Amino acid sequence: MRVTILDDYFDTLRGLDCFEKLQGHDVTVWNDHVQDVDALAERLRDTEALVLIRERTQIREPLLQRLPKLKLISQRSVYPHLDIAACTRLGIVVSSNMHAGAPSYAAAELTWGLVLAAMRQIPQQMAALRAGQWQIGIGATLRDKMLGIYGYGRIGAVVAGYGRAFGMQVLVWAREPNLAQARAEGYGIAGSKDELFERCDVVSLHMRLVEATRGIVTAADLARMKPSALLVNTSRAGLIEQGALVEALRAGLPGMAAVDVFETEPLRDRNDPLLAMHNVVATPHIGYVTRDEYELQFADIFDQIVAYQAGAPINVVNPEVLANSR
Repeated sequence: MRVTILDDYFDTLRGLDCFEKLQGHDVTVWNDHVQDVDALAERLRDTEALVLIRERTQIREPLLQRLPKLKLISQRSVYPHLDIAACTRLGIVVSSNMHAGAPSYAAAELTWGLVLAAMRQIPQQMAALRAGQWQIGIGATLRDKMLGIYGYGRIGAVVAGYGRAFGMQVLVWAREPNLAQARAEGYGIAGSKDELFERCDVVSLHMRLVEATRGIVTAADLARMKPSALLVNTSRAGLIEQGALVEALRAGLPGMAAVDVFETEPLRDRNDPLLAMHNVVATPHIGYVTRDEYELQFADIFDQIVAYQAGAPINVVNPEVLANSR
């Protein structure tokens, strides 16, 4: 099959062990990011199997209609960037392993790294030291503080465990049955979302971005946080009401934020307000960007291509298309 991989920024995939799964296929890898429909239509005109890296590129009907040879889109995780209905109408199979069986330890570790970096002012202290200054402020200890986990799924549960290991109290707010799991694992349960934001010294978001969770963290939620508190988001920017985090930080409630995700990605605007704030630690969506994690993710993605070529598609999110696939 003619396979195209988009948005492999550092040309990483060809160096993975799992890339051998694509032996025998005609593979093209693009290392830049393009969203223009005309440019993408030209790049993908002969593509039969399209590999996507998370939600880096939007694939909508105006583009799909111009890709008559496209048979399969293979990716991992959720797919708000894909027009599934259009794929189904056009006979394009979408395969996406939702990795329900294992957490992303890479994302959980990055979350904890951001918590430590923000609470101890590590990036700010490093920048000051390089500028010839010595100690520019006082950080905060995590032990005996309250860690709030909003969304107790695979990653949230791991981060809760890190908090426990650091001697923090852990308070969880989520939907059932996840609350029952958190309770069974010995964590405190908030009486409400309001309580979670009011009481916790660190609140970390761990939810998938779907229509039901878009904007689920509101300006009112953020205003309930302590002026000494930290809001951490390594999930998706869309979980927070648009513009609310910037305004909340300007108002000092919460006092700090640590983010790995942005409304626009890749973020190229050096004047983005979050990047200009002294009380924000920001990274460029690297939660899952480790070689170990890539091996896991792309082994799944390439297996989906192999299965499709063998006539037995797996992890199909639009199974109705199988009766009318290309």
